Amino acid sequence: MRITQKVKKILANYESDNPGTKANLARILMEGKLGGTGKMVILPVDQGFEHGPARSFAANPPAYDPHYLFQLGLDAGCNAYAAPLGALEAGADTYAGALPLILKMNSANSLHPKDEEPTQAITASVDDALRIGANAIGYTLYPGSAYFYDMLEELRELIREAKSVGLPAVVWSYPRGGDISKDGETAMDVDAYAAHMACLAGAHIVKVKLPTDHLEQDAAKKVYEGENVPIGTMSERVAHIVQACFKGRRLVVFSGGGKKGDEGIFDDARAIRDGGGNGSIIGRNSFQRDKDDAVKLLGTIMDIYKDKS
Repeated sequence: MRITQKVKKILANYESDNPGTKANLARILMEGKLGGTGKMVILPVDQGFEHGPARSFAANPPAYDPHYLFQLGLDAGCNAYAAPLGALEAGADTYAGALPLILKMNSANSLHPKDEEPTQAITASVDDALRIGANAIGYTLYPGSAYFYDMLEELRELIREAKSVGLPAVVWSYPRGGDISKDGETAMDVDAYAAHMACLAGAHIVKVKLPTDHLEQDAAKKVYEGENVPIGTMSERVAHIVQACFKGRRLVVFSGGGKKGDEGIFDDARAIRDGGGNGSIIGRNSFQRDKDDAVKLLGTIMDIYKDKS
């Protein structure tokens, strides 16, 4: 596998990692239409656990088939495909080695009581990741939840085990629960805090939602306003998230969020590009549409990251 100077520079930021972990990270960074650029578009499909099958796939019934999702990731030229264990097992042999895989290690579900604090259950192991040929593990962390400390300890142990066998870790860091308001889940100060904590826990790639200019914490608001931290535009807010991720020494990608119009998706990608982010994880906005449309959409996003659109 040829490794570009751009990717070599990124790998150099992971100073404690063994060659196996760096090789798997390079495999993801060198894959697909953005291979070698330092940018990524990852296809995540864990919504079956999170929202249920009909809410996830009824809009595009072929997506009920895990093979369709593997093929979508390939046809679109994505850097990787992320999914829970069962979905990856369903295509692991047919698509062995075809594209990098990220095994999502924990999941929640929409049947969880609404009045209880958010948490997730472990649904796979590092051994499972090795067995199916995954190139990384993934984990969702809920900063703000009453279960946060338990989840953090769980994450650290999974990352320790994964690194010991040469697998990098992707952390979905989603603030929610506790005293965080709905607006606070994507507030600038809270989002940057969540990204930073994921880095501190040992994540190689951090995934967060795009932040708004809302400031949730009074103490943080005083600092943002007193230090004149620029957060007025989306690209400025992305740049601040990158700054919170060890000033760009850790890869950070942003969630595509709920279903939205194409221009909104493209505007988000331009803001991520201009703010120095490393890319997008686009799930529902891709697999819930016809494959040809999804491939076209993802291709345009990739062109934006290559400064072609």
